[in-house]
Amino acid sequence: MRLNEIRSAEGSRTERRRVGRGIGSGLGKTCGRGHKGQHSRSGGFHKVGFEGGQMPLQRRLPKVGFASKTAGDCAEVFLYELANLKIEVIDLAALREANLVKRLQKRAKIVSKGEIGRAIRVKGVAVTAGAKAAIEAAGGSVEA
Repeated sequence: MRLNEIRSAEGSRTERRRVGRGIGSGLGKTCGRGHKGQHSRSGGFHKVGFEGGQMPLQRRLPKVGFASKTAGDCAEVFLYELANLKIEVIDLAALREANLVKRLQKRAKIVSKGEIGRAIRVKGVAVTAGAKAAIEAAGGSVEA
């Protein structure tokens, strides 16, 4: 194969429509636009999404979007933050008192970031697998 032998795939390039060139072309007189009506005339268009006066789809659908309504309910707490706390039993109330969890947040999850060097007891707070392993390696425990 040479560069001068390369051809486009069959049917991938169609010839330009030559409208208004007589009845024999099949596109004479009305040029494929039909008779009368908005689209038959020059400048005849309507805006994108127009549905003939019916309430368009983009206005019928509720504008909620894809943002999670519960994403702000859960707080992330890191292991190195727990290492600085002076309490032994860590639950949601203790995390709120230490200002690690905001007042309006309903849940918290302990994430494995940093290290913890002392034994703590985690109670009623979600814990990732890595954080659980680190807490238990330090001699602590995790309760559901």
